[in-house]
Amino acid sequence: MPSIRFGLDRLLADPALRRPLAGKRVALLAHPASVTRALTHSLDALAALPDITLSAAFGPQHGLRGDKQDNMVESPDYTDPLLGIPVFSLYGEVRRPTAAMMDSFDVLLVDLQDLGCRIYTFITTLRYVLEEAAKHGKSVWVLDRPNPAGRPVEGTTLRAGWESFVGAGPLPMRHGLTMGELARWFAATLKLDVDCHVVEMEGWQPAAAPGYGWPLGERSWINPSPNAPNLSMARAYAGTVMLEGTTLSEGRGTTRPLELFGAPDLDARAIIAEMHTLAPDWLHGCMLRDCWFEPTFHKHAGQLCNGVQIHVEDPAHYDHAVFRPWRVQALAFKAIRRLWPDYPLWRDFGYEYEFERLAIDLINGSPLLRQWVDDPEAAAADLDALAGADEIAWREARRPFLLYPD
Repeated sequence: MPSIRFGLDRLLADPALRRPLAGKRVALLAHPASVTRALTHSLDALAALPDITLSAAFGPQHGLRGDKQDNMVESPDYTDPLLGIPVFSLYGEVRRPTAAMMDSFDVLLVDLQDLGCRIYTFITTLRYVLEEAAKHGKSVWVLDRPNPAGRPVEGTTLRAGWESFVGAGPLPMRHGLTMGELARWFAATLKLDVDCHVVEMEGWQPAAAPGYGWPLGERSWINPSPNAPNLSMARAYAGTVMLEGTTLSEGRGTTRPLELFGAPDLDARAIIAEMHTLAPDWLHGCMLRDCWFEPTFHKHAGQLCNGVQIHVEDPAHYDHAVFRPWRVQALAFKAIRRLWPDYPLWRDFGYEYEFERLAIDLINGSPLLRQWVDDPEAAAADLDALAGADEIAWREARRPFLLYPD
């Protein structure tokens, strides 16, 4: 018997859990990682149940089947060729479900594998469907899945006015909640009058080795988005996602996206040495290795880049409790700024349909991180003070919404 069961598997196995869905029109919000233990997609598994009436499906960013590689690549609506039901895109002409879309169901099942990082847009999509369900009198059931980054908290809290599609609310970069727990937090903090139900996991132990959030050895890893290929990426992502707001390659176009960074004009060994000089305590729990790579697409495509890979898979070097990816990546930016003060680090481009504010600020939910990097007088202790206060406050704020003991 497996020691962990995800919300989807519990719903499929237990007719009593499904009984409230009898006679209701049921829709599913899912992506490629929405699979059973046997790797059957949740849409197919639910369609096979005689007591479930599927009336629609929804796909978030990258699509229901996850076919869209990059950000700002939209998915169209279509009709599922096997089931004959509409599949609505929540990353196409609209980000929020329309009234017509909401009319297609009575209960929405949300089965999305998250990465535990505020910027991952499935969180924002969850907020939007909860808000629309409250307006239209619909029910939302979250079929819960693990947070592969576990319970640790890190980063500054998103500041008021900085909400966006990559910033669903006042969360730190690494929030330590599951999608079910986030749904409870959204409903409470947004004061939503919504029928929200969480089909909880059984046996999730977020502090258990070796996965520390992900049931390593029990469940196959399926990419929840095209550039989320493994647990190492999920662990590093709360830091490496910031690379999307820079001119540095985040490894898109390589086989290790969002685990490394670099550019043709960098000296990776000098960067690592400077990072150890500036804040050696921030580098605990992982290993940094200088490397070379040539992206086949995206930033610096076809150019040989010198860069740094963040290694978090070796049990002899990885320490889940002390690894702080947001600080590691922030420190790399600081080292680059110290070594080459005029380096064009921040990328000025349209990011998730925002064209007025710098992407790095949208990603961080405020300009605080960028200002710290660019201030030659700012030390590691200054960022620690900013983030540390936010992290303490968030650990306390999230406590009422936790569903699983450590």
